[in-house]
Amino acid sequence: MHFTSEQRLDNGVLEREFTLGEIPGTLWTPESAAPAPLILMAHNNGLPKSQPRLVARARHSAASGYAVATIDAAGCGDRPRSAADEQARDELRRAMQAGLPVDEIFETLVGSLVERAVPEWRTTLDALLALPEIGGPVGYSGWTAVGIRLAVVEPRIAAAGFFAGGFVPRAQREEARQVTVPLLLLLQWDDEGNPRQRALDLFDSFGSKEKTLHANPGGHVGTPWFEVEDGVRFFGRHLT
Repeated sequence: MHFTSEQRLDNGVLEREFTLGEIPGTLWTPESAAPAPLILMAHNNGLPKSQPRLVARARHSAASGYAVATIDAAGCGDRPRSAADEQARDELRRAMQAGLPVDEIFETLVGSLVERAVPEWRTTLDALLALPEIGGPVGYSGWTAVGIRLAVVEPRIAAAGFFAGGFVPRAQREEARQVTVPLLLLLQWDDEGNPRQRALDLFDSFGSKEKTLHANPGGHVGTPWFEVEDGVRFFGRHLT
């Protein structure tokens, strides 16, 4: 892991950009002498790690005492896209403009992103836990499809907060039954692009004995800020 820049924010949080091979990432660490528990934070469906809503959540969580890391995994953010990625995105745009069904296109696009992203998240986790300022345990927050796969294959994930606003491929909907860590699922009740019943069925599928659903009225980007604060409290119960 090679740090390429750093800045100290007004709240004492240290924000650093890093590269790990071809993987670009950002790490936020609190102003603390003790090793901090870690939250891996991913934005839905491959949006960039610099997305303002993700950065705001990360900075708030770091100010609350957590190390927070995000990456642009393969095919995500500013990383190069394969010809198959570009073709799927073009098909998706055309289908949406024509008002045609898009689920099968999302299956292809998101399924491919998950398969490539999860190994890079695990590589990043190895490197992060080798840093003296990070002590674990580890939580995950954000992109549901990647989070489901990570929670299934990565025993170091101790708790997860998922956003129901992203498409979840069939493979991950099946894998949800294998997720057993404490879970918080956020649902926007009026999300125009993600059927409510699909999210409710997904919540029912999770195998976790401790799982909580928070639903708020409003569209896709209308999640209230207090859910970020509730998320910090959720991780406080399971990572400290």
